[in-house]
Amino acid sequence: MQQRKLYAGLGGLLLAATAGIAGMQASNASESAPAASARTVQLDADLQTLNDSGASGHVHAELKGRKAHVQIKARGLAKNLPHAQHLHFGADARNECPSVFDDANNDHRLNVAEGVPAYGPILKSLTTSGDTSPKSGLAVDRFPTTPKGVEKYERTINFAPGAVLRAIKSGKGVVVIHGVDHNGNGEYDFAGAGASELDPTLPAEATDPALCGVLR
Repeated sequence: MQQRKLYAGLGGLLLAATAGIAGMQASNASESAPAASARTVQLDADLQTLNDSGASGHVHAELKGRKAHVQIKARGLAKNLPHAQHLHFGADARNECPSVFDDANNDHRLNVAEGVPAYGPILKSLTTSGDTSPKSGLAVDRFPTTPKGVEKYERTINFAPGAVLRAIKSGKGVVVIHGVDHNGNGEYDFAGAGASELDPTLPAEATDPALCGVLR
């Protein structure tokens, strides 16, 4: 199983799209830390099924100042396979979950590229340990592998102060969990949905979004 290169294509598209976010954060670099309000903000998202994954879940995030404590509970995910998961935001995105209307090629399956206009690029990689920046969007060894298809995730992550953090607190952050075993054979392979649109050497099952929810 080529798990270590599983998300190489995923990163190529989503990491390139972070330029807009970086610009927004840079423009707010002069803000002092106290400018990021210490008021606690509670956000929740019911995760909706994408690509008939059969999965469901809930995300709760408690934001105070520049820290966010994130909890994810999900079930019905592909068992014992890595599931990349991220917090997305885009200055030019709709900052919502994609729908069937985003299926540009009408193949009855939403791929990553089709979802990006809705949920935007990676803002934070919801890894189990270590770095949480978009650079870890490919860290397949630090994403949940969901034994029995169940995920219980909890972690505190840090944000830079500025417009992006304010946007997340105002309800524009989107959580996406990737990885769909379309043919139910217990692995990511090419038989389920062919090659990923991001990299023809990768199965689409590894990169297709499985769950999505907007934190509000």
